[in-house]
Amino acid sequence: MLKGFKEFLLRGNVVDLAVAVVIGGAFGAIVAALVKDLLTPLIAALVGKPDFSALTFTINNSKFLYGDFLNAVLSFVLIAAAIYFFIVVPVNAINARMRKPGAPAAPATKECPECLSVIPIAARRCSHCTSVIG
Repeated sequence: MLKGFKEFLLRGNVVDLAVAVVIGGAFGAIVAALVKDLLTPLIAALVGKPDFSALTFTINNSKFLYGDFLNAVLSFVLIAAAIYFFIVVPVNAINARMRKPGAPAAPATKECPECLSVIPIAARRCSHCTSVIG
């Protein structure tokens, strides 16, 4: 029974998933720090109020904390923007530079030797001058 459990744990996909979770947690801390320490103060400098948690309204003695919701939405948008502009765009640019150009496609047309019109590569007779293509 323990041998099967050991084989399960040492399979490539389980180990890869464990590494991804650990690195994802560490990366999440980096992105959260970027948003909290750099982007939120930048917005506070521009707008004047970085924390909306004090914004509430009350209906029938029920307190609605829409400021907390605004904080969560703003945090999500900032984290998504930070990931996109600081991770996705640079990685895509690096991948585009490293990608080898593909082989050129085989030509689909050729020129008629008589009238120089463009005809399909498999044509045996020119559709413009009707000469036989050999």
